[in-house]
Amino acid sequence: MRRYFTLLEILLWSFSLALIIASFLIFDRESYLTLVASVLGATFLILNAKGNPLGQFLTIIFSILYGIISYSCDYYGEMITYLGMTAPMAALALVSWIRNPFEGNRSEVEVSKLSRRDVILTPTLATITTVIFYFILKAFNTANLYPSTLSVTTSFVAVFLTYKRSPYYALGYAANDLVLVYLWILASKENSAYISVVVCFATFFVGDMYGFLNWKRMEKWQGSAQ
Repeated sequence: MRRYFTLLEILLWSFSLALIIASFLIFDRESYLTLVASVLGATFLILNAKGNPLGQFLTIIFSILYGIISYSCDYYGEMITYLGMTAPMAALALVSWIRNPFEGNRSEVEVSKLSRRDVILTPTLATITTVIFYFILKAFNTANLYPSTLSVTTSFVAVFLTYKRSPYYALGYAANDLVLVYLWILASKENSAYISVVVCFATFFVGDMYGFLNWKRMEKWQGSAQ
């Protein structure tokens, strides 16, 4: 493990797990599905930060679990987003990452730069997706409609850029983490058990910011190695 992960990555992963487990024991103690999803999330964040395709496989599993958790809280937007968009896009990203290893290294994807077409396409598709999902979520009487719709926007940008193998995917997820922290703070006002979910996405934010920095290092390293 130490040969593949840096000391910082091990500490980041361990600290995230410690916070997640502690918050579960303090505020929840019942929703073990939330605990499993949170631990899984902290793990795939580190793998994604390394550009390892296994991280995308774990993202798919996390999306399914999180969709179930969101349904229990009437966050239909989160459920539809993760089951109907994040999971399928993570599957496409998994294929993309497997097909594009850096110099044959299956544990490190080749970082790609966004083309001009991608720069235009990303906000265009994000806008279209947001408008469509807004009316879908409204029809389902989704709790906290506007932040839930914003979550769709940030999620789409994140998964699309992940598929494109761009370092900026992590910033998309970081923005989504902040929206989710806000959403679950609202939920925790009615049920304090959801504070553990707030802590989960707060740790995810730190992990995603690290992911962005590491991908920029990977981009520089891969450029110099070619």
